[in-house]
Amino acid sequence: MISGIVLAAGSGTRFGGTKQIAPFQGKPLAQHAIDALASAGVDELIVVTGHDADLVERALALPPQGRFARNPDHASGQASSLATGLHALADGTEAAVVLLADQPGITDAEVRALIDAFRVSRSRIVRIVYDDGPGPALLSREIHAEAGHLSGDVGARELIASHPGWVEEVRVPFSAPRDVDRPSDLAGR
Repeated sequence: MISGIVLAAGSGTRFGGTKQIAPFQGKPLAQHAIDALASAGVDELIVVTGHDADLVERALALPPQGRFARNPDHASGQASSLATGLHALADGTEAAVVLLADQPGITDAEVRALIDAFRVSRSRIVRIVYDDGPGPALLSREIHAEAGHLSGDVGARELIASHPGWVEEVRVPFSAPRDVDRPSDLAGR
């Protein structure tokens, strides 16, 4: 079983509000990550909410295999949301693809590339590497406990930096999609 996690708990301080539900190409921003994971065929999908959780959960449409997990400690940073998502996974999951709610350009093809590489290599971490830098990652169950003990505003990149031997890279021949940090980042896309 392969799972997907969308980290959608942040307060959107730089954005000036709850960016997870800001409209982008006809749907809430976080919906793009949900749809990419669902389209890639993950067996389970966890959307971690926190800031404005009721509002965010009402705005998003989950597939049948999806559910929300609330992070009561979301203000402490991304690591607590990653831990919340990992703890919410079903016991039978082998690995989880982790996407951010504010990077709508990640596609189901990239998610499938991560899953396919994991199924062949069984690496602890599989990560997309774009022409201009790293992208989303898949974390095997083997390291979920360690990932769940991270703290602050860090995600899988902390594990990747401290354990480079755990990482298999999947290179893609194009630039990384931009994150949405401010309302102006939604324009011209």
